[in-house]
Order: sequence, then structure tokens, then C-alpha cells
Amino acid sequence: MSVEQLEFVPFNTALSGDFLSINRQWIEDMFVMEPSDFAMLEDPYRYIIAPGGYIWFAAHKELGILGTCALHRQAEGVFELTKMGVRGHNRGLKVGEKLLRHVLEQSEKLSLACLYLLTNKKCAAAIHLYEKNGFVHSQRIMQRYGSAYERCDVAMEYCPDYHEKVIK
Repeated sequence: MSVEQLEFVPFNTALSGDFLSINRQWIEDMFVMEPSDFAMLEDPYRYIIAPGGYIWFAAHKELGILGTCALHRQAEGVFELTKMGVRGHNRGLKVGEKLLRHVLEQSEKLSLACLYLLTNKKCAAAIHLYEKNGFVHSQRIMQRYGSAYERCDVAMEYCPDYHEKVIK
């Protein structure tokens, strides 16, 4: 499979089952589903799309839906990058990296004051991917939003200017 063959599809209700199954798989592999997980995953339209958020899927012509990621609107101009997952048998193929870059490109079209994510130290590969793509660890984000999940012990904020300075 070549990641060049991926296309990125916005949310539609027919893909709700994929959103649930992809995310439930990785969450249950590493953690325990929390009430907020159930709410968001079982009714993504109500909890993510209707309040002004976005969901995208990484799709492959022959293999179907491989991964997903959401931007959950928290307030005007404030979004949480959340529920990013790739089906277990497709991990390691750079699907997550392509998906993240697509979501970041889409986020740049929005008037964002803040883009952040919450995760756990167990997700070391994901944390590395986030760092590589412009996210920095943030105690401010942890204090403000970290209590959203019991499993949260890492908070990061997207800082593309910082990323550009580090890369150059």
C-alpha cells in the first residue's frame, strides 16, 4: 500500500461506524473507554460536527477507511485535535502522518486562536509524530483542558512558527 494513494474524506453519517471502530480499537488496546469517549464516538455528529467541529477519514481505493481524526470545537477559535487513530493492521504505513498533515492543512484555513491535543505518555510514537509536526508540550493547556480525560498526562499545543524555527 502506498500512502500516495490515500484520499481524505470529510465526515458523513455513513462513516460513523468507522469513526467508532477505529477509535475504540486503539483506546481499548491501551486504556479504558471513558464517558466522553462513548459520547463522542457513538454520536460524532452531535458532539463534534454540530458544534462546529470537523472529522476526516484517510481512505484507500482498495483497502477502504484506514484512519480518522477530528477537530473538536471547544470555543470560538479553539479546537482540540482528537480521536486520531489508524486501524491496527494499517499502523506503521505512515497513514497517521499523512492524516495529521491533512488535518493541520485544513486547520490553517480556520481562524484558530488555539489548536491543542491531549494524550498519554504511553502513546510515545504519536507524541513523536506530533512534535515532528509542530506541536509543543504545554503546561498551560494541561491546566486548562487536561482534566477532560482521566488518562491525560500530556498536553500539547500546535505552534507552527516554533516548528519552522526548529526545523531550519
